[in-house]
Amino acid sequence: MRNMGNMMKQMKQMQKKMAEDQAELNAQTFTGTSPDDLVTATFTGERKMTDLSIKPEAIDPDDPDMLADLVLAAVNEALTKVDDTTKQSLGKYTQGLNIPGM
Repeated sequence: MRNMGNMMKQMKQMQKKMAEDQAELNAQTFTGTSPDDLVTATFTGERKMTDLSIKPEAIDPDDPDMLADLVLAAVNEALTKVDDTTKQSLGKYTQGLNIPGM
């Protein structure tokens, strides 16, 4: 029974540390940019976009697809940074587990 008590105590400590790490990750901002820095997208660690900046020279009325591509590039880069940091920060808690999104 004593081992079970120690294991429960360790699990609670790990759960507390994981919650702290998650809160720290959520408070961070992640910025992605398109080629030539024409579009910048900023996200929180919770994957919520907080800013999208588009330089005027990125707006070509004759080529709206280019602007869409630039936005996609910036958004995808920022989200990749969120994913990479999440794996680095929280991956230690899920080693060996196959959890979708981690």
